Parts: sequence; C-alpha cells; structure tokens
Amino acid sequence: MNKDIQLQDLGSKDFKETWDYQEELFKGILDTKIKNRRENAGLETTNYFLFVEHPHVYTLGKSGDVSNLLLSEEQLKEKGATFYKINRGGDITYHGPGQIVGYPILDLDNFFTDIHKYLRFLEEMIILTLEEYGLKAERSPGETGVWLDVGTPFARKICAMGVRASRWVTMHGFALNVNANLGYFDNIIPCGIRGKAVTSLNVELGKQTVDEDEVKEKLLKHFTTLFESEFVKEKA
Repeated sequence: MNKDIQLQDLGSKDFKETWDYQEELFKGILDTKIKNRRENAGLETTNYFLFVEHPHVYTLGKSGDVSNLLLSEEQLKEKGATFYKINRGGDITYHGPGQIVGYPILDLDNFFTDIHKYLRFLEEMIILTLEEYGLKAERSPGETGVWLDVGTPFARKICAMGVRASRWVTMHGFALNVNANLGYFDNIIPCGIRGKAVTSLNVELGKQTVDEDEVKEKLLKHFTTLFESEFVKEKA
C-alpha cells in the first residue's frame, strides 16, 4: 500500500481547468487499478493532494437543485462569476479568492475503504486546524462540512465538502473560508440549506487577513496524522 501523497499547490487556477486536471489524475489511478485487476500487474497507485484557489465560481453537485442559484446568466457575468454543474455529491456552493480549496485524489485501497470515514477524517482535519486558532468547530448532524455554534440560532458554516468516488478513488474535496468575500454566498442557498449563515476564519478572528500558507501547513499536518501518510512535494 502506497501512503505517499504527491502535494501540488496550483495557486490561482480556473475551476474548469482544475476539474479537467483532477479528472486526468483520477483516470490515471483508475487505469492502474484496472490493469492490476486484469493482468495482476502489481503496480502501485499514486495519491495526490491539490491545493488551489479559484476565481469566483458557483458549482452544483449532482444531487443539487439549480433553483438554489439566485442569479441569472447576466447577473453572473456582472459579478465576474461562472457556474458549473459537476459530478460531486452535495448541492450548490461557491469558490473564490480567499478560500483554501483542497482536492485529495486518493486510492482509498491504500488507506481504508470507507467513504463515510473518509469524509469524517476530512472534517476532523478542519476541526483540528480551527482548534489551533481557538475556535470550537463541529459537525452538524446530517450535514457534511464543518460549522460553528451548531444547535444555536447562530450556526454558521465555515467549510463545505463534496466528493466523488469510484472504485475507491476520490476526487473533489473541501473548501475552507479563510479570507473569503462572504457577499458572494448571498447569491445562493448554500448547500441547499436555508436559514444558516456562512462565515470565514478572518471574520471569526476579527482580523483583516489570515496567513493562508500557515493554514495550509496546519491542514497538511493534521491530514498526515489522520491518514498516516507522508507528503511528497511536486511542482505542478
């Protein structure tokens, strides 16, 4: 089992370009697994973890309702945003500057074959990272992602998640609001959940900006502990 993970920070990159790149890596792992099964080739599969920041974009998961996007095509253009229906789970979400997006593309056969556990580990990575900033983040029953003040009238989401998996290979991932422009969330019903607010780490800490590289380091530290893995840096 290969527990090494190739880490790539793509910087700021268009959503569709990144999606295509994810699909390419995802297909490469699947092809290796199929070859192993058919030919007993014994080849190791490669694991990847992509960090990226997207220009303003709204994405709708396969179980989502397009009515949760509250903008027309013209209004999207006015806001400099794009919209895509994509092949992850979940409903609608927003990605944009000031948000850390992580796409683990893993062969779970190298770790554990349990999607529920995989999602809980991603949530735990976020919870442990936010704890380092003095925030008590939690899961909200029946709602994937990470929240603050769960069970109160002030519940607010700080991290959205949505994944796709096939033959135990994952893609898509999480979006953590660090220095995000929260106004863009006003144009959707986030994750199809009415009446719940969205927040960002800088808002919670009362800071103009939070060091995103520092947050990434903390995320990776907790990821390696949870998944008992090692990162191998690779230039994208």
